[in-house]
Amino acid sequence: MKPLLPVFARFLGYAVVALGLFMPFLLYMFGMVNDHNLLLYKECSKLLMMFGALMILFAVRKNECAEMLTLRNKAARNAMFFTVFFVFGSMLYRVYQGNLLNVDSSSFLTFLLVNVICQEYLIKKAAIDAVFKR
Repeated sequence: MKPLLPVFARFLGYAVVALGLFMPFLLYMFGMVNDHNLLLYKECSKLLMMFGALMILFAVRKNECAEMLTLRNKAARNAMFFTVFFVFGSMLYRVYQGNLLNVDSSSFLTFLLVNVICQEYLIKKAAIDAVFKR
């Protein structure tokens, strides 16, 4: 997975994820959320977080080397595993509750955010390993 966006897109992606996370709370405090537009704000918030996570994933890092490509691929593999585990666990929980009405529509967002977490972890781990020459 090669980076497609410039370096500043990573910081901008974190800002967009934070905006998507706190936007519903801020709009509720200003009295702009009601029963008629709650679904719209919920889906817009998910969409903002998806765009932000994609910006983080596809942004070039400073001093990026060939090892970074393997770290990106490892992060995507780990994120797929953890997302399948999370979605399967949530499905089992809904079956246990007997909940037939709720449907999980945020599995792609979960994958993207877990991928960002895995990528950040692997990059920091590689930096620490380089310092201690493991």
